[in-house]
Amino acid sequence: MARRPLPRILSSGTMSLARGRDLARTAADSATDVLHPLLVIGRGLRILAAAGRRRWSQTPKDKRGPALFLGAACVLVVALVPYGPLLALITLMAAAAWHGRDRTPAKTGPSDAETERLGSLYEALVPYFSIPEDPSPLFAHGGDWDKAFSGYEFDEAGRITRLHIRYPAYFTDGEATSRARIESLLHAKSGRGREYLFDWDEEGNQLDLRVLAALPTGIAAQPFVTSPGETVLGFTDAGGVQRTLPVLEGDEPRDVPPVIWRTGPRSAEPHLLAVGQPGSGTSTLLRSVALQALRQGGDVLIVDGGGSGEYSCLSGRVGVLAVECGPTGAQATLEWAAQETERRLIATHRAREVGRPAPEDTRRPLWILLDQPSVLAHLAVAEGGPDPLAQLQVPLRHGRPAHVTVVVAEQFGHLELLNDAVWQHTRARVVLGPAAVQQVADVLGLPPHTTPTAQVPPGRGYTRLGTGPVHRLQVPATPDPYDEAAHPAYRQAVLELLPERQPGPHRLLSAKSLRAPAALDAQPEVAAEAP
Repeated sequence: MARRPLPRILSSGTMSLARGRDLARTAADSATDVLHPLLVIGRGLRILAAAGRRRWSQTPKDKRGPALFLGAACVLVVALVPYGPLLALITLMAAAAWHGRDRTPAKTGPSDAETERLGSLYEALVPYFSIPEDPSPLFAHGGDWDKAFSGYEFDEAGRITRLHIRYPAYFTDGEATSRARIESLLHAKSGRGREYLFDWDEEGNQLDLRVLAALPTGIAAQPFVTSPGETVLGFTDAGGVQRTLPVLEGDEPRDVPPVIWRTGPRSAEPHLLAVGQPGSGTSTLLRSVALQALRQGGDVLIVDGGGSGEYSCLSGRVGVLAVECGPTGAQATLEWAAQETERRLIATHRAREVGRPAPEDTRRPLWILLDQPSVLAHLAVAEGGPDPLAQLQVPLRHGRPAHVTVVVAEQFGHLELLNDAVWQHTRARVVLGPAAVQQVADVLGLPPHTTPTAQVPPGRGYTRLGTGPVHRLQVPATPDPYDEAAHPAYRQAVLELLPERQPGPHRLLSAKSLRAPAALDAQPEVAAEAP
């Protein structure tokens, strides 16, 4: 015999009950908010009534009659005075509201656990901030930590999130090693796994420790609102830069502070070097830079030394001149880039000699992106061929006036294979992924201003543009759109930014493209006018 289905009222009873409880709870909260003044006055009247009963019970029996007569006389006087009852009612309501207010005591100091944590941190700093010759030491064993710690904040777990420290004037805060010891100690005692910002005030002998919030990792590649020649490397802390960009994090609009890298003839940092571990996000950074360069109307050359095929999505697109993965193709591509740089320089020079503007084709930005070029250099040397990196000297040395920008991404283990020209002319530096403080300082020239963490998301690191400060950096999510392991929303965002495919086959090393500089000497006027 087939089972009959349950009635609808029984099958949906649990859902209806849950919905009813939610509606009742919402109605109760709304009623509490609306009736809050009445509740306060009612609580005050109850307190006044309890106080009156207590006072009447404490009054001796022989004095209750006169007291009752005095109260009745006062009521009679109030009733006879004009507006007396109204004023009495207002006074009673005011007294009830005053006595019925919320009297929850505010927290004025640290709890016992927080006091113990501050005391242990104070005792740990005593050997570093005290000397035997000090007659009145600020840090001493068994001393008072209130004099040294003028401000502190804790999170829900009881860990320190902000601490303001006063230290003696004789502490050697100008030495990097002394400051590093203090930062390491505070990092260990305050809790590992978080990023701390140490703000040293040498003039006032004060140190401010602050826990930094995590940078947003949900911002995908998208059309950024920038000027020509500006490239968004990623996003940083609000206090590090004086500019914000409107972006979409998922479907929600936000204003986030970006790290803007400016290129072109007037740039002080015309070329970029990105260093990281495998999987740290250097390829993501190169894809993000390539998409922004193509959107601004530039030409892009890509040399993929790793041969992973992560740039195959750009192959055959409008504006992408070549995507090379082998040593032979990389040698030919970089040789063409060197000759193109020389051609642009000569054409610009000839045009200025005759008093004309530079040709349009010399002002079109040319981007040369190299991912792990040391692998191709090793293969070329093993096969007995020339080193492809030797062809980078011309674009690196003379690329800025020719509108040629070079971006090199390499791993920490292969940095010694890069030639001196790369280290000398890449003044914009990026370090991604987990790295030691000394490794970051070797690449950027300065140690990071925060404590690095062991677990970092892809695309997270530090950057420094020229002689500027070191910024925290989070590269926008720009995965390979053909990688099925990547987030579908991020893959779709990259696909929407890709240019259209070229209608026919496109060859970079054509006779027209490889015009020799000698041809420009024969026809100087034509070279100056030709687009």
